[in-house]
Amino acid sequence: METTERDRAIQALQTLPEHATLDDAIERLCFIAKIEEGLRQSDARELISQEEVKKQFLS
Repeated sequence: METTERDRAIQALQTLPEHATLDDAIERLCFIAKIEEGLRQSDARELISQEEVKKQFLS
C-alpha cells in the first residue's frame, strides 16, 4: 500500500516533541516538501551543476 502525502505529513508531525509549536510543525512540513521536490527533480534529471550555481551567486 502506497503512503499518501497526508500519511507522510501525519508521521512527520507525530515525531515532533510534545512542546512543539505550530511554527515548528510548519517548518518540518516545509522542510520535508523541499526534500521531496529536490528528489523529484533529481530523478527527472532537472539538475544544475555546481559550477552553474557558483556563476549565479557570483554574478
